Amino acid sequence: MSSSVFTDAYRILLASLIATRREARVSQTELATRLGKTQSFVSQIERGVRRLDVIEFYAVAKALDRDPATLFASIADKFPPNVRI
Repeated sequence: MSSSVFTDAYRILLASLIATRREARVSQTELATRLGKTQSFVSQIERGVRRLDVIEFYAVAKALDRDPATLFASIADKFPPNVRI
């Protein structure tokens, strides 16, 4: 059984979060500081090594000065029609 971390939808989520961070001109180190975490924590999320939960998504969005609901809606619009878990 494959892990849902590697589904198309999760890849889209990660790519979108990375793009959002870069568009905000925030480094992994700066994002980690804003989250009170280490740079490796952010790196592990972005590489798909560590799965992001909904509370962490919320915190990341806020740390990037984005509205979590708006950001998620924009990402979800890119998901395939049949999201597998």
